[in-house]
Amino acid sequence: MHELVDQAARVAALLSQRNETVAVAESSAGGLITAALLAVPGASAWCRGGIVIYTKHGWQALRDFDERVLGGFRSATEGNALVRARFIRGRMDATWGIGETGAAGPAGNRYGDPPGHACIAVAGASERAVTLRTGSSERLANMQRFAGAALQLFMDALG
Repeated sequence: MHELVDQAARVAALLSQRNETVAVAESSAGGLITAALLAVPGASAWCRGGIVIYTKHGWQALRDFDERVLGGFRSATEGNALVRARFIRGRMDATWGIGETGAAGPAGNRYGDPPGHACIAVAGASERAVTLRTGSSERLANMQRFAGAALQLFMDALG
């Protein structure tokens, strides 16, 4: 977790310098992206918060949820990660949104994606999405790698 917090501290410095904010909608990272951000002192100045939307039931429990917000993208796709990033950015009125969805393991998901598969996206002044495949079925290690990849993608977007 220390490596994630180190990455988050670099994110925090840039966000503070730019007077920008971020919000996170994650799934298979299980809250580790948000936890790393919130572990940085002063996070309330630039981190709006995060949610873990792990299942379709999780989406449906959100206030005013409309299935059309998903744009037909199934879970564990770059399109779905981008929907999450845009959604949380808008819902939390943040400058940036980070979205993550995947299959941490030890098994793959019901769509046929293997364990260690994650899609991560950032939405803000620019948008980008990537797919990560760790090749591992070790759940906790994958969750940490997904969170690290999300923070790195965000750093890249921030420039």
